[in-house]
Amino acid sequence: MILGHISKEEFLADYWQKKPLLVRNAIANFEPPIDGDELAGLSLEQEVESRLVIGEDCKLEHGPFAEERFASLPASHWTLLVQAVDLWVPEVAELLQYFDFIPPWRIDDIMVSYAEDGGSVGPHFDYYDVFLIQGAGQRKWQIGEDCDAETPLLKNTELKILQQFEPSSEWVLEPGDMLYLPPKIAHHGVAIGDCTTFSIGFRAPAATEMLDDLATELLTGIVAPNHLIDPPLTPEMAVDNIPDAYIKRVKSLLLETLDDDELLAQWFAQFMTAPKYPMLVDQTGEQRRATLKHKDGTLSRFENGLKD
Repeated sequence: MILGHISKEEFLADYWQKKPLLVRNAIANFEPPIDGDELAGLSLEQEVESRLVIGEDCKLEHGPFAEERFASLPASHWTLLVQAVDLWVPEVAELLQYFDFIPPWRIDDIMVSYAEDGGSVGPHFDYYDVFLIQGAGQRKWQIGEDCDAETPLLKNTELKILQQFEPSSEWVLEPGDMLYLPPKIAHHGVAIGDCTTFSIGFRAPAATEMLDDLATELLTGIVAPNHLIDPPLTPEMAVDNIPDAYIKRVKSLLLETLDDDELLAQWFAQFMTAPKYPMLVDQTGEQRRATLKHKDGTLSRFENGLKD
């Protein structure tokens, strides 16, 4: 049981999206399914999303990389990050079986990182849940306060590094240990010697992202368009100023358009099963599935953003 002495029910009720959890020896005798050299090999491929974070100032480089780049890296303080390794390495994908207590359509990917001593991506926070499984070596993790969109970040860097970070707890993870972090909690991981970390991340789309996708879906014509009608007008309203009555009418129109549970359910199933890399499905064999139960009891099945 990857949650140690805590049951799945207890974890979901007391920890999921609420507070961190450290589990020692979560995977007993864990043998990492990929090592640093193999991860570097993946990062050479054009189709694979990868990054290097170098130095204490966390300089960011994007892959694919040439073999020569690794030969020129410093002896310490760098990290290689490779996204969606589960799509390219079946043995890495097998780690997902440990998380059968979370809806499978919520899973985003397994990112694997390799770092030399002192390697880090800086103190930061994420908007999604993540399970961090220590592979080879050791990594020191510190956590701090909850953050939000107003939390100050460093400027002049692509990485969302916190301007200030005050750790409240600290642990050193050994191979097989696991740390769960809920969304928005500040955290900072630093390699002790060379190490690998497996990060199981979950999809947490922003409301703006969902609205954009839903608007595109509505424009395909799956519902009859509903047009704006004026509120009761008076001659005094014939001015440049937009009256509150119009704003209320627009809000009502939009809410009325969204007030269709069947429509929203079908769109959401398509949205959450969309492939991470749609153009690479033939190569990766990516399969994202969900089932939707309708009010009449019938079922619809969705795979890779499409209804069967």
